[in-house]
Amino acid sequence: MKYYIVTYGCQMNVHESEKLASICEKMGYELAEKREDADLIVFNTCAIREGAEDRVFGNVGALKKLKKQRPDMIIAVCGCSTQKESTANYIMKTFPFVDIVIGTFNLPNFEHYVNAVKTGRQLELLSEGEIDEVQTYKRTSGENAWVNIMYGCNNFCTYCIVPYVRGREKSRNEENILNEIREVLAEGKYKKITLLGQNVNSYGKDLTPQVSFAKLMKDICALEGDFKLTFMTSHPKDLTDDVIEVIAKEEKILKEIHLPAQSGNNRILTLMNRRYTREKYLEIIDKIHTQIPDCKITSDFIVGFPTETEEEFMDTMKLVEEVKYDGIFAFMYSPREGTVASKMEGQIPQKIKQERVNKLLALEKKIQKEKK
Repeated sequence: MKYYIVTYGCQMNVHESEKLASICEKMGYELAEKREDADLIVFNTCAIREGAEDRVFGNVGALKKLKKQRPDMIIAVCGCSTQKESTANYIMKTFPFVDIVIGTFNLPNFEHYVNAVKTGRQLELLSEGEIDEVQTYKRTSGENAWVNIMYGCNNFCTYCIVPYVRGREKSRNEENILNEIREVLAEGKYKKITLLGQNVNSYGKDLTPQVSFAKLMKDICALEGDFKLTFMTSHPKDLTDDVIEVIAKEEKILKEIHLPAQSGNNRILTLMNRRYTREKYLEIIDKIHTQIPDCKITSDFIVGFPTETEEEFMDTMKLVEEVKYDGIFAFMYSPREGTVASKMEGQIPQKIKQERVNKLLALEKKIQKEKK
């Protein structure tokens, strides 16, 4: 028996596909070189942007003929998109040949669903449980090992579906994280540890007693081994002075921070519910440059947020020009069903969003050329 996994979205999804791969191999499946050879095909989906969902629908639909030829083949669609009830219902209605449709909360129970299909039992969605601390991973990212430190998000940015599809923040116990990293380092082939969370800076606030993200990183650096430590993603409102300090002092921590700004305009930042101002963001950037002069800083930006004027977009351009990032990711605002921003008046035409993202990316390209 062979399996094949198609992954969309962020590093969290990549790591969760590593979990799915481990479950598949535990059930006796081997990795197929191409999906046509697989007995079990899994689509691990992303809900952040509409384009990612459209690609999933197109690729799932393309399997209709193959499923007809091989009815025993199992097709599963899981992840963030299918955590949304409307998307899950659409997939089941539009693609009735799909055998398993589950969201992020049910990923740890993937074996349960595969076995249910094989034995002809009715699929029953299991409720969200505690953090799975016994699951193993088939790590697929070379010398880098992804390590989840927390799940979910409490921020509720008005454009973002993540809190609805991944739930509220849950931090892993620090000792469990340290034990996982000890096991990773003992294998001797991983030189980089990347800590994952929707907002890593919030780590430990829900634990009793609380454990700060800075303390976690410091304790990881105290572990024996030749490795570098990094993390993603940070929210500016939670990037505290002690985090900057520990990055500056610890030699094992890579001097690079991904700090999404999303906009350079205060009114838009308020509409986005980002809970910081342009001035506060620049204050954090200044602290980083002061304490870690060689730090590489990257960022994310969304252009064409509802009601954004040309002048407000230019505030974003000016922010990028002022900070001179080492790299940015720029996206056109994409309405996601169920979010506050999708219901806002003043949606920006696609043509204008395209023009703005092109301008921003051209500026970024110019800055990188000047830095060389």
